[in-house]
Amino acid sequence: MRVLVVGDIVGRPGRRAVRELLPGLVRRLGVDFTLANAENAAGGMGITRKVVDELLACGLDVLTTGNHVWQKKEVLQFIDQEPRVLRPANYPPGTPGRGLGVFEARDRVRVAVLNLMGRVFLNAVDCPFRCADELLRGLAGDVRVILVDFHAEATSEKAALAWYLDGRVSAVLGTHTHVQTADERVLPGGTAYITDVGMTGPRDSVIGMKKEIILERFLTQLPSRFEVAGGGFQFNAVVVDVDPDSGKAVAITRVAEKE
Repeated sequence: MRVLVVGDIVGRPGRRAVRELLPGLVRRLGVDFTLANAENAAGGMGITRKVVDELLACGLDVLTTGNHVWQKKEVLQFIDQEPRVLRPANYPPGTPGRGLGVFEARDRVRVAVLNLMGRVFLNAVDCPFRCADELLRGLAGDVRVILVDFHAEATSEKAALAWYLDGRVSAVLGTHTHVQTADERVLPGGTAYITDVGMTGPRDSVIGMKKEIILERFLTQLPSRFEVAGGGFQFNAVVVDVDPDSGKAVAITRVAEKE
C-alpha cells in the first residue's frame, strides 16, 4: 500500500497548496492513505474546526499536531469528538484528545497513526519512547501498518526514536522544523525514516512566517507578533510504500512541489 504524508501545513498558503495539489497527487501516485501535520494550519499557529473541515474535505484522512495544538482555544471544544485529529500522545494523562487512532485506508487496510512530541527544546511532556512502548503493546495484532509522526526539534532525538522503533512500526516521520531533510531511508528492520518531512506553506518566508518580521526580531531581539507570509507556496511530503501483510516499509520517497 502507498501512504502520502504531508509536511507541516502553514496558514492559508499551505491550505491552498493542499487544496490544489493533493487530489492530483493521490490519483497520480495511487495513494491509499494520507495524513498531514496541521498544527500551524490556522493563521500560522493552531487549528480550528473550520480549518479541520477544509483539510479533510481536500482528501486528508488524518491530521496530526504538536506543541502548537492548543494555540486556538476552540480546539478544546472539538478535539475529543473528532477522531481524525490527533495530539501528541505523550501529553500528561487527562489532556483532552487522543494521540493514537486506527483508521481504514482506501484499500481496506487498517492503519494506526501515532502522534508523539519530543522533549529536547520543547515543552516538558512524558517520555515519547516509553509512551510508544505502552501504546504499541495495546494495538490489535491485525494492525500491522503503523505510522508515527514525531514532532520534535532535535535531529538526534528523532533519529534515536526511529532506531528504537525500527522493526516495530512502518514509519517514523519527523515534523516541526519546517525544512525537508535529505536523509530518507528504510532502516534494517523495515521502518521508513526521515528527520523532517518539511513544510507546506509560503515559499518566500522564514519557515512560513514573514521574513521582515523574523529579521527584525533577530536584529533587535525585541518580541514581535509572527504573521504568515504570502506569495507562492511550496508543498513538501513523502510517499511511503508499505507491505500491508508485514507492516514493513519497502521504500520512502520525498515529494517537493512549488507554485
